[in-house]
Amino acid sequence: MSGRLPARRTDGVGKSIWVEFTQLAADYKAVNLGQGFPDFSPPKFIQEAFCKAVSGGPIMHQYTRAFGHPPLVKSLAKFFSRVVGHEIDPLEDVLVTVGAYQALFCAFQALVDEGDEVIIIEPFFDCYQPMVRMAGGKAVYVPLRPKIEGSAVLSSGDWVLSAEELASKFTPQTKAIVINTPNNPLGKVYKTEELQMIADLCIKHDVLCISDEVYEWLTYDGAKHVKIASLPGMWERTITVGSAGKTFSATGWKVGWAISSGHIIKLLRAMHQMSVFDCATAAQEAVAQGFEREYELFGTPESYFQQLPAMLHHKRKKLASCLESVGLQPIMPEGGYFMIADISSVKVDFKDQSSEAEPYDFRFVKWLIKEKGLATIPVSVFYSPEHSKEFDKYIRFCFVKEDSTLDAAEDVLRRFSQ
Repeated sequence: MSGRLPARRTDGVGKSIWVEFTQLAADYKAVNLGQGFPDFSPPKFIQEAFCKAVSGGPIMHQYTRAFGHPPLVKSLAKFFSRVVGHEIDPLEDVLVTVGAYQALFCAFQALVDEGDEVIIIEPFFDCYQPMVRMAGGKAVYVPLRPKIEGSAVLSSGDWVLSAEELASKFTPQTKAIVINTPNNPLGKVYKTEELQMIADLCIKHDVLCISDEVYEWLTYDGAKHVKIASLPGMWERTITVGSAGKTFSATGWKVGWAISSGHIIKLLRAMHQMSVFDCATAAQEAVAQGFEREYELFGTPESYFQQLPAMLHHKRKKLASCLESVGLQPIMPEGGYFMIADISSVKVDFKDQSSEAEPYDFRFVKWLIKEKGLATIPVSVFYSPEHSKEFDKYIRFCFVKEDSTLDAAEDVLRRFSQ
């Protein structure tokens, strides 16, 4: 073509950190604690539900309702009505999507217009910014920062928002704020009072809240996940994004959802209808059965929502102990799949001159993959350019792995620390 080929909205959107570092890990056959997925199977009951769905006759292999398989939207509405304290209409207030990723894409496309400002709390999952940009919006950043009161920062709970800084970012152009709790990569679980501060600002400025809650069942050490949509005045302005992949340890099924007031979901549906249109029927049927089971067992020791965080609690402790033993300083996550660690005490002689211009944590992660055989993710990628330099001495580990994978990672770390 003689004219411009790419649409301008795609400028700066092409490069993916996940593609780059996943390929690097594969090339060097590294132990992979970089990517956020379990390397163990989903629970038997959800596997059996999927097998039953696939064997359930012709209807399970054909299109289902475009905005969500009827059994699934009914299960989600019944389950989350109890959690949110609001009666959710399954056919009006729920949209099933191809993973939480597509729910986020539909939200930004449906709600953000040219020139709108969207406040993103850092660190943030790296798709938020390009999705805002592609919708024509402008991302405005507010970082969580570690509060240091005479001692080392040991917990994700020690990373806090400045109420004054956050309030200063709201302008007449602000359309939405994006929060992620439990947070990826930090593991912070927002306390009720922190969410109330955000809610008060949303209500005061008539702003929407996009709340990414894919790790909602994964909380540790007594931390409690609170849905911002459950706070007074927030149901009608919050889009809550969830994930069956994270809920049932089946990330490859790619079943997610958005839950909100019907007048908002109606807008997201239009985006879904003109892009993906429908989601896999059998996977939705299996997830529906999983939620029916969890509805009956909720709060009991038999509930997977109790069993999974209990199992991950031990894996989290195992990784933290290993990192401490080799001189790294882990930030203990209150929730989620990930743990970040401070690498500033580790002295490394980088031999790769080609990465000289890159941030320190990028160079460290590449060195760790190429020279030592362990894959992690640099934390500065979860920050805006204006703040990334403040946080380039941290790397992210995923601990939602088999013990054998964590043991292999421990062997690598012990060898390089000797």
